[in-house]
Amino acid sequence: MKKHNFYAGPSILPQYTIDESIAAMKDFAGTGLSILEVSHRSKEFDAVMAETEALFKDLLNVPQEYRVIFVGGGASTQFFTVPYNLLQTRAAYLNTGEWATKAIEEAEIFGEVVVVASSKNKNFTYIPRDFTIPTDVDYFHFTSNNTIYGTEIREDFDSPVTLVSDMSSDILSRPVDVSKYGLIYGGAQKNLGPAGVTFVILKESILGKVERRIPTMVDYRTHIKKNSLFNTPPVAAVYSCLMTLRWLKNLGGVEVMEKINIAKSSLLYETIESSKFFRPTIPNPQDRSRMNVCFVLKDEYKDLEKPFLEFASGRGMVGIKGHRSVGGFRASLYNALPLESVQALVDCMKEFEAAN
Repeated sequence: MKKHNFYAGPSILPQYTIDESIAAMKDFAGTGLSILEVSHRSKEFDAVMAETEALFKDLLNVPQEYRVIFVGGGASTQFFTVPYNLLQTRAAYLNTGEWATKAIEEAEIFGEVVVVASSKNKNFTYIPRDFTIPTDVDYFHFTSNNTIYGTEIREDFDSPVTLVSDMSSDILSRPVDVSKYGLIYGGAQKNLGPAGVTFVILKESILGKVERRIPTMVDYRTHIKKNSLFNTPPVAAVYSCLMTLRWLKNLGGVEVMEKINIAKSSLLYETIESSKFFRPTIPNPQDRSRMNVCFVLKDEYKDLEKPFLEFASGRGMVGIKGHRSVGGFRASLYNALPLESVQALVDCMKEFEAAN
């Protein structure tokens, strides 16, 4: 039976990435060594790191004065690394979910945090819009996609201060005007590669403005100076990311990817909206994530939740159970998920309705 992988992360990867990574685990770049055992100081891996940064910059049209670095620790480590490097007195944050909340908590260790707006009052089921970014803060931070609740911000804000965004779960899913940002970061394990590596896109001129002493490993300048090779990076994970970037480039880039993602998410949302059994958890279509589609059974059919999960599992649907804080169902439609899988889920939902 074919499996359709809707896990929220770690999540589906392009088959090309999997195949090429397996090949490199057996023989990396003709060295006779596995990518799992090759030195990160070797010329072969140095070429991988250089191409990964160059291709990342190419796909997102990253301006020349920016760098892309690759570090460990996941986006959660960036929650404190960002304020460590940028927060001198005050910072502004937009609170749209659990990950934004965690980022705020970490920033409060380093200085005052102004929460410009929050959707917590309605369990993060909408994107706040009536807010003003303060001009007297060191930076403004927002999380672009909310994996748990299923909301997404696809606007590149015009910010009077340094703009920072956690784009862990929607990076490379659509074009982004990087020039409006000072820093963009994210874990790789949703749209880029396997767990273990974190990307950071940053403008060098925003650094060096805090008075505190910054530990070597969380100082962005360390990794810029050494081209992400100050210490041993997650070598195999970086290689897999490169394969995904090549796959995306061959597909036509983020502009083509966005059209595919719109088609996938539209198909599923339209099915949910027209369903007798299901309803979306995010009321405003403008706020809905293309990456993480969250939905539940209508109140009168709540007792069918477990039967539907079992029914869907029996037809190859994997990872559609909703996050424990929301319940219901969540289908993650990351870049590597084919339209075929979304159609299979839609067919499964319709078949379940007909049978009940």
